[in-house]
Amino acid sequence: MKVRPALIAATLASGSVLAADPLPKADVARGQQIATQVCAACHGPDGNSIGPANPKLAGQIPEYLAKQLLNFKPGPDNKPAARPNPVMATFAAPLSADDVRNVSAFYSTQTLKPEKARDVKTITLGERIWRAGIADKNVPACAGCHGPAGAGNPAQYPQLWGQFAEYTEAQLKAFRSGERSNDPNRMMRLTASRLSDQEIKAVADYIAGLR
Repeated sequence: MKVRPALIAATLASGSVLAADPLPKADVARGQQIATQVCAACHGPDGNSIGPANPKLAGQIPEYLAKQLLNFKPGPDNKPAARPNPVMATFAAPLSADDVRNVSAFYSTQTLKPEKARDVKTITLGERIWRAGIADKNVPACAGCHGPAGAGNPAQYPQLWGQFAEYTEAQLKAFRSGERSNDPNRMMRLTASRLSDQEIKAVADYIAGLR
């Protein structure tokens, strides 16, 4: 049964999986071509970007990458993008549903070159938030959704381990302010809203060194 591109886009954007009608197999070689032409300048040819303004994509869950790319595009009937970003909107706009799937699959096959935790003074706090949360602030453990080692879960929960601390910190603050709002059921916005700057910085640094 042929799967229409519109159906692929709707499926990935919602983070759901069609058990009875699986998505076509990705073309990793084509994904590499797209990455080289469109993405490499910011994210590196293998998804290991050199600066924290641009996240590392190597080894990331392909369903999550695809969802984010589609979220940078305007929605049906030209509704605003679920994840507004002028730079990424420009690069995502010409990508078809097949392109999105292929480039996401390519980056998922690459080997992450992880960052390291840098602040020994906040390791204990960061580890506590990651593993146990903060009970008196109703902050759940990050590991509950992203996994003990930060490997994530397809579509909704990205791989986090080894990511730039600065990027993770920026995204948590964006969720906290509402600048970023493409999280299912407001999960990240609610969690981040209960974290202080110090707590965000501590857990972001801990995540960078997580293995």
